[in-house]
Amino acid sequence: MFSENRKEKQTPFDTTSNQNIIAQGTNFVGDLSSEGGFRIDGKIEGNLKTPGKVVVGKSGVIKGTLEGTDAYFEGKFSGKLLLSGTLTLKDSAHIEGEVVVGKLAVEPGATFNVTCVMKGAVKEFNNLESKQSKSSGQEQSA
Repeated sequence: MFSENRKEKQTPFDTTSNQNIIAQGTNFVGDLSSEGGFRIDGKIEGNLKTPGKVVVGKSGVIKGTLEGTDAYFEGKFSGKLLLSGTLTLKDSAHIEGEVVVGKLAVEPGATFNVTCVMKGAVKEFNNLESKQSKSSGQEQSA
């Protein structure tokens, strides 16, 4: 009745995957990089780089540079945040510094004191403008 070959569905918070955990009460100073994602409930001062998802819990703090794909914040961040995907801020999040993201989701109550650039939106907007100018140029020549 049940297939033995079925794959288990993994959630972004699944600890069976290649996820690193910085537990509450842990202070890390230095640079971290990993192929897996991070769950941070402690404090990191330095640079963090991963192609995986970064989840920062309510007690989590990052001071420095974070480079990755997606990030989910309930805690605090101060520094430079570079994400190719989505930055999600819950109501308890406190973000300060410089942010470059593809997409942004902010819940009411979150603190977001940054300079922010959304890379994905600029690319889509430029493509739309060039398509519109090409189509109006064709209409004029007809």
